[in-house]
Amino acid sequence: MEIRVLQYFLAVAREETISGAAESLHLSQPTLSRQLKDLEEELGKQLMIRGSRQITLTEEGMLLRKRAQEIIDLVQKTESEITFSSESVTGDVFIGAGETDSLRTVVGAAHGLRQDYPNIRFHIVSGDAADVLEQLDKGLIDFGVLLEPVDISKYDYLQLPARDRWGVLMRRDAPLAQKDCIAPQDLWGKPLIISRQTTGGSPLEKWMKVDMGRWNIAATYNLLYNGSLMVDEGLGYALCLDKLVNTTGNSDLCFRPLSPAVEIGLDIVWKKYQIFSKAAERFLHHLRHCLGVDAAPRRYK
Repeated sequence: MEIRVLQYFLAVAREETISGAAESLHLSQPTLSRQLKDLEEELGKQLMIRGSRQITLTEEGMLLRKRAQEIIDLVQKTESEITFSSESVTGDVFIGAGETDSLRTVVGAAHGLRQDYPNIRFHIVSGDAADVLEQLDKGLIDFGVLLEPVDISKYDYLQLPARDRWGVLMRRDAPLAQKDCIAPQDLWGKPLIISRQTTGGSPLEKWMKVDMGRWNIAATYNLLYNGSLMVDEGLGYALCLDKLVNTTGNSDLCFRPLSPAVEIGLDIVWKKYQIFSKAAERFLHHLRHCLGVDAAPRRYK
């Protein structure tokens, strides 16, 4: 498979018509159709169903669309790193991160570095731990910022100093909003909205003093913005971290911390024996300096 043909395929998947894709690619329709036919013959699979008005992807086509986009992203990232591999420090640093106010530590280091190297660009990609680690393993990002606890035995890491506090996001007119903090028994039987990463054995299960199998889970969220919409619509109480949703002013939502308090730490991780671009290497060096740690990476045993 050629990169050029994968780009053609992605254009057709996006436009859903040969004519629209050909126009965006500045190709003739017969040329584009022939390239796609050759790709299907090369793979031995039908990738597209050509309808009278639009093109839809087969199951194999949907898989190729996902993989092709990852390949294109990785090629572009590699080209950028090689292009900017001169003595001047310039280029892109890609960081995957979960939702946390403690990301300010990393962003502050990025801001400080750009004072000396204004041609370094930072790209923050949001996602939970599963998303971040997948992109890290595929080389699509340089670093991942992860909430503890998470298995990062395959990675080098730095522990960040900030800690996040767990609590409950709820409507201001909810019965529990009258309390200053939330005890475990307050949530027993209540409809809960939890992160999809919350699993049995988590600190929240220990705090709740009830097996997760007995929780009244109404919904799960990946990113808290969607979770906050579910809360606002009255679907339930969201277990989440503080300072991620604006609950000030005229907001219909409020946040109450857990009692006893539950706090979690944060790690920034990267692949062991990673060969960084100069921009990413300079960022890691600057972050170490900001954190006051030595140059040797920490590794999980």
